[in-house]
Amino acid sequence: MNLIADTSTQLDATHLVSTTEQPHADQHAHAEPPAFYSVIPFALLLLCIAFLPLIHKTEEWWEHNKNRLLVAVSLGLVTLLYYTFIYGHGVIDHGTHELSAPGFPAAIVVLKNAILVEYIPFIALLFSLYVISGGIAFNGNLVGRPRLNTAIIAIGAAISSFIGTTGAAMLLIRPLLKANAKRDYVAHTVIFFIFVVCNTGGCLLPIGDPPLFLGFLRGVPFTWTLNLWPMWLAMNLCLLAIYFIYDTVRYKKENREKVEAPPESIEPFALRGGLNFLWLLLVIFCVALFDPSKPVPYTNGWHAPHFFREVCMFGLAGISLLVTPKSVRQQNSFNYDAILEVAALFVGIFICMQAPVQILNVYGGSLGIDAPWEFYWATGTLSSFLDNAPTYVVFFETAKSAGTTGPAIAGVSEISLIAISLGSVFMGAMTYIGNGPNFMVKAIAEKNNIRMPSFFGYMAYSCVVLLPLSILLTIVFL
Repeated sequence: MNLIADTSTQLDATHLVSTTEQPHADQHAHAEPPAFYSVIPFALLLLCIAFLPLIHKTEEWWEHNKNRLLVAVSLGLVTLLYYTFIYGHGVIDHGTHELSAPGFPAAIVVLKNAILVEYIPFIALLFSLYVISGGIAFNGNLVGRPRLNTAIIAIGAAISSFIGTTGAAMLLIRPLLKANAKRDYVAHTVIFFIFVVCNTGGCLLPIGDPPLFLGFLRGVPFTWTLNLWPMWLAMNLCLLAIYFIYDTVRYKKENREKVEAPPESIEPFALRGGLNFLWLLLVIFCVALFDPSKPVPYTNGWHAPHFFREVCMFGLAGISLLVTPKSVRQQNSFNYDAILEVAALFVGIFICMQAPVQILNVYGGSLGIDAPWEFYWATGTLSSFLDNAPTYVVFFETAKSAGTTGPAIAGVSEISLIAISLGSVFMGAMTYIGNGPNFMVKAIAEKNNIRMPSFFGYMAYSCVVLLPLSILLTIVFL
C-alpha cells in the first residue's frame, strides 16, 4: 500500500506545518546566521554526555541528575548570552514568523523556540510512554533459552514503532532479565535488545523514535515513515538471526542444570496492569490526531489548541499512575531516574542546538552532502557519538536547505529523508549515548547485577554487528 499521496498532496503536506513549529522557508533569508563558534556550547554538552561518565574523577558526580541539569542549563545559558550580547541580529519566532529585535528579545525567541516548540512536545511523549509502560508487569517462570530471548526481542521489534522505543524497552526489559536471571552470560542479550528494541525496531512511526517525532513536528506526515518497512524488516531480521546464532553458542557454555532447574514454586504466566495498553493506544491517537496544524478528522475543521496534545499525554500518564496498583510498579522497580536524566540533558540540548540549526538553514546547501548514502552515513556517524534526535534535526535542515529535484516531504527530498531517518534511527544504536532508551536499559540491567560493557566495549559489539549491516543496507536500498 502506497501511503504517500499524489504530487499535489505532497506539496500541500510540505507546507502544512504548524504555526508554532516551523517558520516559513522564505523568512530564513531575513535571519542572519550566527558565528560558527556559537556551536561550541552544543558540542561541549554532547562531549560531556559522552566522556564525563568515563572519567574516574567525574563518573560518580555525573550520576546525579542535578549535576547533569547544572551542566545542561549552564551551557544553554551560554548560548542565550551569545544571542543577547554578541549575535546582534533578530531571530525568527516559530510561532508568529516575525523577526525579533536583536539582543535580549532575540534570546527570548531562541528560548521560546527551544522549549515551547521542541522540548515540551518531545519530553511529553517520552514521559507518557515511560510512565504508562512502567505500569505493565509480567509474571511467569520463564527460562532464557535462545528461542525465548529471540522471541522477546522480536516482539520488541514489532511493537517499538507503535508504543515507542522507550515504551517497548521499558515493557520488555524486565521480563527478559527475569527470564535470564540464572544465566551467567546475559550482557550480550541486553546489547542486542538495545540494538533492536531501543533503536532499529522504531522507524515505522513518529512515536517510535525521538528523531522521527521531531521530523513529524517539522511537517513530515504521520504515516510517511511506514514506507520504511522494507529497510526495517531487513535490518531487524538480520539482527535477530545473528543474535539467535550467537546466543545459541553462548547457551552451550551455561550450567544447564542451574538455568533449567524447576522453580521452587510454579508461577503461571500472567499480565498485570493490562489497562495501561489502553493508555498507550490513546497516546498514539493523541500524537496522530491532535496536530495543531491539521484539522482533527470528522470534526468539521476543528484544530486542537496548541499544547492540547501534550496536556492529553501528561493526563494519560497521570491516569496510569492513579489507576495502576502500586504493587505492579514495585514489581517493576519503577522510578523516575532514567526519564529525569533525559529531561535534564535535553533542556540544554534543545537550547544549544538552536545555533547550529540556524547556521545550517543558511549554509546547509553548501556542505557538499547531497547523495542519499552521504546523508545516511553523515547522520548515522553523528548519531553514533552524539544524540540522534538533534542530529536528525541538523541534517533535516541541511537537506531542506539543499533544495529538492524530485518528490519532497516537508520540503526535503524524499530519498534524502529516507536516508536521514534510517541513519538517525539505526545508527543511534552504535553507542550508549546514541538514543535515550539506550541509557535507560543499561541502567536497569546494571541494577539487576548485570555487568555491562564499558562505552568502548559496547562499541566493539556495534562495530562488528551494525557497521557491516549498514554497509549492506546502503548498497541495497540507498
